Amino acid sequence: MTTTAAESKQLVGRYLQALSGQPKTAALVAQFVEDAALARHIRDVEAAFPEYELVADDVVAERDVVALRGTFRGVHRGPFNGVPATGRPVSAGLMIFYRVDRERIVEHWMQFDGASLMSQLQARAAV
Repeated sequence: MTTTAAESKQLVGRYLQALSGQPKTAALVAQFVEDAALARHIRDVEAAFPEYELVADDVVAERDVVALRGTFRGVHRGPFNGVPATGRPVSAGLMIFYRVDRERIVEHWMQFDGASLMSQLQARAAV
C-alpha cells in the first residue's frame, strides 16, 4: 500500500507533537521511527539537550516524503560534540526530509546549522 502525502504529513505532525519538548524515551521514539540512524540521533541529542523541541516553520509533503524547515531549540545540559554542558539555551535552523512507510519514519535526510549551534555553546559569557 502506497502512503499518500496527506498520511505522511499527518504522521510527521503527530511525531513532532509527541516528541517536541518531551522526554524522548526509546519506547516513544519506536512508535514513530523505524530508521535506526534517526533513533540513534534522537537518543544522542536528547542526552545533551533533554526535552529539546523542533519547531516547524514549513511542512510540505509529496507522496511518502515530508520536508520540514524549522528550528531546533534546547538547553545544553549534557556533553555534546566535545563540549561539556553549559546550561545555555540554544537554537539552530534545520531542514529534514522524512520518508514514511506503514505509519513509521523509515528514512531521513537532515541539514542542520551545526556551526551556529557550536558557536552558541562555545561563546564566552559576557563580562
